Amino acid sequence: MTSQNNVLKGVFLVALGATTYGMLATFVKMAYTEGYTTAEVTTSQFIYGILGILLINLFQRIKNKNTAVKASPKNIFSLMLAGTSLGMTSLFYYLAVKYIPVSIGIVLLMQTVWMGVLLEMILEKKLPSKQKVIAVCIVLFGTVLATNIINNDIELDWRGLVWGMLAAASFTTTMFTANSVATEISSAQRSLYMLLGGAVIVFSFAFATQVTAFNMEIFLKWGIVLSLFGTIIPPLLMTAGFPLTGIGLGSIVSALELPVSVMMAFVLLNEKVILSQWIGIVLIILAIIIMNVNFKPKK
Repeated sequence: MTSQNNVLKGVFLVALGATTYGMLATFVKMAYTEGYTTAEVTTSQFIYGILGILLINLFQRIKNKNTAVKASPKNIFSLMLAGTSLGMTSLFYYLAVKYIPVSIGIVLLMQTVWMGVLLEMILEKKLPSKQKVIAVCIVLFGTVLATNIINNDIELDWRGLVWGMLAAASFTTTMFTANSVATEISSAQRSLYMLLGGAVIVFSFAFATQVTAFNMEIFLKWGIVLSLFGTIIPPLLMTAGFPLTGIGLGSIVSALELPVSVMMAFVLLNEKVILSQWIGIVLIILAIIIMNVNFKPKK
C-alpha cells in the first residue's frame, strides 16, 4: 500500500511540474506583447532562477547540517557544460514563440520524442525496437496534424519552425545529460550548476542582441513568474516525482505539458486550435504512452 501511495505522490508531483511548465510559453508571449525582448525575458528568468535555487541549496545545507555530498570541481564543470543546452533550450523556444503560435511551438518542442530515439540509436549503436519505431511514426503523423501544415490558410513563419526544431534538439541533449551527469550529488546542487551553465549562454545572447537599453521593469513584471514557472518549480517537482514513478510512467504523466500549453494559449491568447490539431496532440501523447509502456507479458 505504501509503494502505491508513493507512486500516486510521484504522479501528482510530475503532473504538477508538467502543468506548471506548460503555462510558461503563454507568459513569455504575453511579455512579448508588452514590448519586452527575448534577452530581457531570458535574463530575468535565469537571474531569479539562480537566486531561488541558491536559497533552496542554502536551506538544504542548514537542514542536513553540511552532511550532503558536495560537488567536486569536475562535477561543477560537467554540470555547467551540460547546462549550456538548458540555456539554449530556453532561448530557442522563446525565439520560436516570437514567430509562431504557442500551440505550434510546444508541438515542435515535443519532437524530442523521436530525436531522443535517434540519439539513443547513435550512442548505443543499435537499431530501436519496433515499439519505438511505431511511436516515432505516430509522433510525426501527429505533428503534421497538430501544426496544421496541411491547411493552406495558415502560413507559419519559417524562423519560428527552425527555432522550434533547434529547441527540441537542445532539449533532447538536456534530458540525456540531466539523467547521467554527476548523479551522486543533490538535485538542488545539480540544478544550480546547470542553471549557471545556461546563464552563460543566456547572458552572452543578451549582450550580443540587446541594442536598446535593458528594460529593468521586466524584473518586477514578469521575471519572478517566468523563473517560478520555468526554472524553479518544474525541475524541483520533476526530480522529486520521477524517482517515485519511474522514467516510463513519469514520461507519460509529463506529457500533460502539451495539452496544458495549448489550452493556456487558447484561453489567454485566443489562439485558434481546430479539431485536427487536437487529434494530432492526442496522437503525440499516445505515442509517448506506447514508447513507455512495457507490452511484453511478464514471465
